[in-house]
Formats: sequence, structure tokens, C-alpha cells
Amino acid sequence: MATSVEFIEYVCEQIRGVGEVRYKKMFGEYMVYVNDKPVLLVCDDTVFVKILDAVAEDMADAPKGIPYHGSKEHYILDIDDADLAVKVVEKLEKVTPLPKPKKKK
Repeated sequence: MATSVEFIEYVCEQIRGVGEVRYKKMFGEYMVYVNDKPVLLVCDDTVFVKILDAVAEDMADAPKGIPYHGSKEHYILDIDDADLAVKVVEKLEKVTPLPKPKKKK
């Protein structure tokens, strides 16, 4: 089951105020960017966060899951908890690098 547009817009609304938030559809699912940095992966109406030291304390009690076949395990973020979501996204934005520019062919 692919993520609905309504859900991805809800996710973006929950983290409003952390910077410039946008999303991009990728393979039927979504990546959420903050200040052009990829911080959240949304698959099957579930928000996934990369397992990083920067958010380990905040996500210590969070369940873990695999967003898609072949991926590494991620934390599952309770997006309904807006305070937690904002806190985690702010920390992720600080430690996530900008994607490397694509080379022209």
C-alpha cells in the first residue's frame, strides 16, 4: 500500500517550522526534505528515521522497521507526536549532509 498524498501532507504539517519542508515522490513512496536535506522516509503511511546517534536518545523507545525490501532497519517515528517529530527532525537536519549534485551526462 503506497503512501497517500493526504498522509505526506500531514507529515509535513506536523514538522512545520523546522525549516523549508518539501517532499518528493520516489518509487511510489516519499522522501521529506528539510532545507534540501533528506531527513524522513515515508513508506506505507509510516514515517521512518535513519538510526543515528544524534536521535538515539529521543528514539530509544521507538519501534524499528524496514521501510522497503533491501533497506536497513530504521526507527519508526510517531508523527502524531508533533513535539517529538519536530525535536527529531531538527537534530536530523543538523547532522544530515546535503545530497551530492548529480553529474551531467
